Amino acid sequence: MSDSFWLVLAIVLYFGLMVAIGFYSWRKTEKYDDYVLGDRGLGPLVAGISAGASDMSGWLLMGLPGALFVAGMSELWIVIGLFIGTWANWKWIAPRLRAYTEVAKNSITLPSFFENRTHDTSRVLRFTSAVIIIFFFTFYVSSGMVSGGRYYESTFGGEYIHGVLIVGSITVLYTFIGGFLAVSYTDVVQGGLMFLALITVPIMALMSLDNPSDIFSWATSNPYGPWEHGNPDYFNMVAGVSAATIIGNIAWGLGYFGQPHIITRFMALRSPSEAKAARRTGTIWVAICYLGGIFTALVATVYFGQKSASVTDQSGYETVFLDLARIMFHPLIAGIVLTAVLAAIMSTMSSQLLVTSSALIEDIYRIFKKNPNNTTLLVLSRAMVIGIALIGMLLALNPSDTILGLVGFAWAGFGAAFGPVVVASLYWKRLTSQGAIAGMIVGAVTSFVWGSVDALSGMIYEIVPGVILATLAMVVVSLATRPKEGVEEEFDTAAAATDYALAHPDEDFAAALRNRGGSTAV
Repeated sequence: MSDSFWLVLAIVLYFGLMVAIGFYSWRKTEKYDDYVLGDRGLGPLVAGISAGASDMSGWLLMGLPGALFVAGMSELWIVIGLFIGTWANWKWIAPRLRAYTEVAKNSITLPSFFENRTHDTSRVLRFTSAVIIIFFFTFYVSSGMVSGGRYYESTFGGEYIHGVLIVGSITVLYTFIGGFLAVSYTDVVQGGLMFLALITVPIMALMSLDNPSDIFSWATSNPYGPWEHGNPDYFNMVAGVSAATIIGNIAWGLGYFGQPHIITRFMALRSPSEAKAARRTGTIWVAICYLGGIFTALVATVYFGQKSASVTDQSGYETVFLDLARIMFHPLIAGIVLTAVLAAIMSTMSSQLLVTSSALIEDIYRIFKKNPNNTTLLVLSRAMVIGIALIGMLLALNPSDTILGLVGFAWAGFGAAFGPVVVASLYWKRLTSQGAIAGMIVGAVTSFVWGSVDALSGMIYEIVPGVILATLAMVVVSLATRPKEGVEEEFDTAAAATDYALAHPDEDFAAALRNRGGSTAV
C-alpha cells in the first residue's frame, strides 16, 4: 500500500474520533448555557489541558520551530514570556474570575461579565467588547486555516486550498454539533497528541544522527536552511537583538490576561478552588510542549544540514516538524504523529469559533432581541460558527503573513484591549464602565495601528504600547467618573467568595453562594 493510504487512514480515524466526541457532547448539550460554557462543569484536568491546547495553535508545532530554526535562540524570549503568562493567568486570574462571573449575574461570556461587573446599563461596554472579539478572532481563525492549508501541502503534497477546506470543515462540524463540551473534550485528546508528538519526533530524529551532540554546535558554522555558512549567533539569546525586541517578546505573556478563548476555561471550572490543580496540570503540559518545540528546531538544523532531505516550506521554514515526522516513521505512525499538528490547529480554531459565535449571539443579538427562546439561541449560535469559519477561509485563501505573524497580530489586539480591563475588573473596585470602554478602545486601536505601520511595529511589539496606553486611559477615565451603585459592594462579595472557596475546596461553590444569599462572607 502507498504511503498516502496510511496517512489518509490515520487522518480519517482522527477526524472520526473528533466528530464522535462532538456527537457525544451534543447529547449533553440541552440548554444554551451548556453550548456556550458547559454549565460550569469542567474538572481541573480537562480545564488545564483544554486551556493549553486552545492556546497552542499551529504556531507551537509549525510557527515556533520554524522561527527557532531560522533565527536561533533569540526567539526563546517569546517562550519565556508565554510560560510566565500561563502560570500567572492560572494563579491570579482563574480563581477570582470563576467566582466573580457567577456573583455578577452568572455571566457566561467575557463581554457580559464586563457589563455586569460595572453595572453598565447603556450596553455600550458589552457591544464594544463583542465587536473587538469578532474583529480580532477573524484574523486568529484565519491563521488556523492557513496552518491547515500548509499542513495539507506538506503532508500530502496536495493543494493548499484543499487543506483549508478540509481542516476548516471538520473543525466546524464538531464545534457546530457539540459546542463548549465538544471543544473541551476534543482539546484533551488533541492536547495528548500534541504532547506525545513533541516528545517523540525530536527524540527519533536525534537518534538518527551520527553524532547527536551536534545539535549544540552545528547551526553556528555549518550550512542549513537559509544559512549558507551557518548562523554564528544561533545560541546567543541577545546577539543582534535589541532590548526593545526582548521586551516585546517577553510581553507576549501579557496577552494571556485578555484572551477570551483561554479564560473562558476559568469561567467553566466547577469551583474557584479547582484552579490550583488545573494550574499545575496546565503549566506542566505547556512546559514539556515548549521543550519539544525547541528541541525539534535544534535537531532539524542538523538533520536537514546533514541528510539528503529538504524542508517543504522554503520561506518561513514552518514545516520542519511536519517534514521530520513524515521522514522518521512508517506512514501510519507518521500519520498519527502528524495529527498532532491538526490537533493544535483545530483545538485553537474551535475555541475561537465558539467564543466568536457567543459574542455575536449573547452579546450583540440579545441586546436587540429581548428574551429569545432556548432553541432560537442554539440555532443561531451554531449558524454563527459556520459564518465565522467561512470568513476565516476566505481570508486564508491568499495569506499575506506567516502563521506566527497572524497569531501575533490577534494576540496583541486581545492582550491590549482586554488584558488591563480583566485585571482591573478583578482587583480594582474603582473601575467604571466608562473607564473600561476607554481602555478597550485605546488598547485595540493602538495595537491595530502600531501593528499595521512597519516603522512602528519594527520598534517594539504592539502589545507593549497597547497595554500601557490602554491602562492609562482606563485609570484616568475611571478616576474621572464614579462606579455605579452597588458595584463596590459586589466587588467585596466576589473577593470574599474567592477566599471562601479556596479555604473550603470540598464545598460546592454554587451552593455556598445560595446558602448565603449570594455572598460567601462569613
